[in-house]
Amino acid sequence: MTERNMGPTPPPTPPTRHAELGEFLRLHREGTTPDSVGLQPVGRRRTPGLRREEVSQLAGVGLSWYTWLEQGRDVTPSASVLDALARVLDLAPAERAHLFHLTGVAEPTADGPYPTTAPDDLRSIVDGLDPYPAYLLGPRLDVLGWNAAATRILGTPSAAPDGIPNVLWWMFTSADRDGPAWNETSRNMLARFRGQHARRYDDPAFAALIAALLDASPRFRDLWPRHEVLAAQSGAKVIDTLDHGRLRFHHLQSIPTSSPELRMTQFVPADEHTREAFLRLAEGAGSVARA
Repeated sequence: MTERNMGPTPPPTPPTRHAELGEFLRLHREGTTPDSVGLQPVGRRRTPGLRREEVSQLAGVGLSWYTWLEQGRDVTPSASVLDALARVLDLAPAERAHLFHLTGVAEPTADGPYPTTAPDDLRSIVDGLDPYPAYLLGPRLDVLGWNAAATRILGTPSAAPDGIPNVLWWMFTSADRDGPAWNETSRNMLARFRGQHARRYDDPAFAALIAALLDASPRFRDLWPRHEVLAAQSGAKVIDTLDHGRLRFHHLQSIPTSSPELRMTQFVPADEHTREAFLRLAEGAGSVARA
């Protein structure tokens, strides 16, 4: 009797989103100790970590409903319930975001404090990218890091009325930030600021900056009601200078995973002429005189 060739074994069926969620919750429940959530150990525990009833109690949800979540049933929790589970299980920010992604529920907008100073490691990176410009901005576009090359090529951002150097204030209130290229840059900056403002709509620091700009800048007053929003930043820029001719460079905005509220922007030469000009500027420690 010959053995029938059944062909290759089909790959296992991938787990559903709900099954992934249940497994994620179970693993974190088993990894959370009773004393970490203020529970006194009573008797001998058969299961590692917390019991399901303890999680449901601490999170303020029904035991049956939480059990269904761990069993991968087709139920959709609210954002407030997910937030409570993340708190009980002491999830890190990335783990909390993953919890929301698995359920398909939109993560609530940020309402907590955000960095207003640059972490030492990010400041060192910004400074170390010289002779190429780089800078680090907070959610309100406050300047948290600005290297020497950025000063030579772009200038020095001015301070908003609250005394904090701010790129948006600089772009819309400085007389030397004018012309087609700078107008496009300031408009893009405003569109990115608008997206950050929506995430922190009630933040008084945002409100104060907007009020000051509406009072100080006719162009800001014209653009603000348009509700333009932009998230990404990349592309090429051109600066015409008196001493070095036309400088072309690529720029890219990135999100440091260690500080996801911050944005780092880096510039690199787009041609050999610009590369050589950057090096000459670094050696002379001068600054660009625009044509």
